[in-house]
Amino acid sequence: MAKEKTFSAFGPVPQWTRKWGMLFLILLVVGTGFVLWRNGQKQWHTASGPIFGTEYNVKYLAHENLDKDLLGELQRVDNSLSMFNQNSNLSKINKGLTCEADELVVEVLTLAQQVSGATAGAFDVTVGPLVNAWGFGFKQGTMPTDAQVDSLRAFVGADKLKLTGNKVARADKRMVIDCGAIAKGYAVDRLAGLLRARGVEHFMIEVGGEIRTHGKNSEDKDWSIGIQRPTSSGAGSESQGIEAIMPCSNKAMATSGNYRNFYVKDGKRYAHTIDPRTGRPVEHSLLSATVLAPTCAEADAYATAFMVMGEEEAKKLLSAQPQLQAVLISEGKDGTLVTWHTPTLYVDKNSH
Repeated sequence: MAKEKTFSAFGPVPQWTRKWGMLFLILLVVGTGFVLWRNGQKQWHTASGPIFGTEYNVKYLAHENLDKDLLGELQRVDNSLSMFNQNSNLSKINKGLTCEADELVVEVLTLAQQVSGATAGAFDVTVGPLVNAWGFGFKQGTMPTDAQVDSLRAFVGADKLKLTGNKVARADKRMVIDCGAIAKGYAVDRLAGLLRARGVEHFMIEVGGEIRTHGKNSEDKDWSIGIQRPTSSGAGSESQGIEAIMPCSNKAMATSGNYRNFYVKDGKRYAHTIDPRTGRPVEHSLLSATVLAPTCAEADAYATAFMVMGEEEAKKLLSAQPQLQAVLISEGKDGTLVTWHTPTLYVDKNSH
């Protein structure tokens, strides 16, 4: 009896092809079953604790607990960029003990210089001495004089800081590099990179209010983030609930605000945000800026810059930087809050 043949549209199918096809099908079924079994073993984990003078919170779906790895990465950032860690690489650079920057410092200073250029100097990691001078003035009730401000401005400015390879050159030894307005966002990015490298696809990372998300939340829904309503009158130090809610899946977000830190003298309100370009406190109605960007470090830096620039200048920059989105909350002339957001960003102000 002749052997039965199997035909395709192109003619007989050889027996060896049929066997390999069956083997491939079996492997596909087994592989799919294994993947489903592995996914069934994933659990939601939560890591939290103190860091950088604030707190971190991480929620992630994974097969294993990665809490120690996450904390280790945060400590690595602290050992590199912290102003309060006297042995950090950045502290040693500020003390003149070294001019060599590690990988993390190089990455952060490179981005800081880029944002400084894009914001015409509104973002400046060397502004610390001016911030301290005005801060002490607020506390003591004696503002720095014009002469004192001009003296400090002599060694404040991103143009006085040079990064060549991994070598950091300060034009004046009194210069202080403070990455506090970008380091938290950068730390968030480092944690996101760690999780993605371990195959984690669903997570939410928050360090001191700076946030990055990916995938879905524990309810298999897109992540949503609430924006705090700032106090326009300054009555009390707490915000007044949620001003808006917006979807924030696969995005990085950071918020900066003036509404908690200001000083009133002779009926005039002075923000604690110092404009590096003038050396003086900003005078505008912008209370908070929430920025969404490709990375949390960028969002962190631009949020700070917008609080220096004010609403109108920030809007002009946003129109020229389509990769950025923002929610700007200002105080209106009658004391009410005015919320503006980039047209490409969906913001729900009615669900709370």
